[in-house]
Amino acid sequence: MIAMRSHPNPFLRSFGLTDSVQKPSMYYRAMRRTCYMLTALWKVRVFNRHLEPADGSAVYICNHQSFFDPILMGMALRRPMNYMARDTLFRIPGLKQLIASLNTFPVRRGTADTGALKEAMRRLRAGHQVMVFAEGTRTRDGRVGRFLPGVAMLAQRAAKWIVPVVIDGAFEAWPRTQALPGGGNIAVQYAPPIPRAEAEKLNGEQLLRRVRQAIIEMQTDIRRRVGRPALNYSNEHHSAT
Repeated sequence: MIAMRSHPNPFLRSFGLTDSVQKPSMYYRAMRRTCYMLTALWKVRVFNRHLEPADGSAVYICNHQSFFDPILMGMALRRPMNYMARDTLFRIPGLKQLIASLNTFPVRRGTADTGALKEAMRRLRAGHQVMVFAEGTRTRDGRVGRFLPGVAMLAQRAAKWIVPVVIDGAFEAWPRTQALPGGGNIAVQYAPPIPRAEAEKLNGEQLLRRVRQAIIEMQTDIRRRVGRPALNYSNEHHSAT
């Protein structure tokens, strides 16, 4: 059983969601429970899930460490999550139907995919939650990479809330150079949501810098608490894009 080290937002405890937000179906809730079993190999701790917004659309901006990140990032939340996934996954028979049934839609990686951005905005304007991996690909060394500029436009134009999220330990358990996952300790932590009014005061680069810095600070704190060495970001230029 996964140890959850935080409590859900009390306004979501009994799934008392308003009509303006997406509600989890029985199928989605069953698949979310299945995800708990899929991650039994790892000791997973989730912090600050009480910060999940109880109403309104939200963009969750997360770092990307492993193939299991979508599961790790959303399995402890009460509201359902919508995911962007690279379009090549939708070409695999069976997998396409599975991920589409879990609110996933395709994005062409390495291009300015306006269709994917429009679909994400449509879901946000309907009051849904959307998760994006702002780096666009999995990390090569565990560090949080540069963010794609289109993330800022999506967050500022269509989201009521912007939630920075960090996953740490998944890189050690399942790096991109490893075919199958190993064991390990993994933490997921959510930062306080940034309201739209606050995000609109920043330009795109400033917003991405703020979100990325929040993720790096959470990562550093988590690694300190579990006894892993902090990752070095000192050689970076002070830019988030």
